[in-house]
Amino acid sequence: MSTTERPVPRWAYRLAHVVPFLTLPSGLWRLGLVFGSSMGMLDDNGRPAYLEGAGGKVYVVCLTIFSELVALTALGLVQRWGEVAPRWIPFIGGRRVAPYAAIVPATLGALSLIAIWTYGFRDVWTDHFIPFSSTAWKALMIACYAPLYLWGPALLVLTWAYYRRRGRGFSAIAGRVGAGSGSPS
Repeated sequence: MSTTERPVPRWAYRLAHVVPFLTLPSGLWRLGLVFGSSMGMLDDNGRPAYLEGAGGKVYVVCLTIFSELVALTALGLVQRWGEVAPRWIPFIGGRRVAPYAAIVPATLGALSLIAIWTYGFRDVWTDHFIPFSSTAWKALMIACYAPLYLWGPALLVLTWAYYRRRGRGFSAIAGRVGAGSGSPS
């Protein structure tokens, strides 16, 4: 197992491994639609709403896979491949990852996730939300999607920890703080 340049805080390592599990419940809920359940959703006429057509099902499966893959990129903030690009990647393989090449996209991604889920669920507690056949179905959907609210903030915190370890400005400060400890900076 290869290690990072500077130690990753244990809490950051654990949080990075939790992030993919934040997207999993919503993905499983969507897969219920793909496999023929209405998941309690109703159409405009009050009948169960089903996902129709192969195109819609392929889209939902691809969305679910894409969401999981994007969530897995949080691991790059605590793994060696977030500091040195894996050798199998064309053109950049084996090269050092510039810290801001990870920090900027991760920050923008985290802020985007916060905006998306805040906007997407702005009506969840009102009558303007998706109609469901029962409160239990609505509660299930909310329970499956609620962890997505934590995805953006968790990514921001991980990005901050990555910046603290790898960012140019902070490493100079950290070196001065540890100067009296006798450890090399």
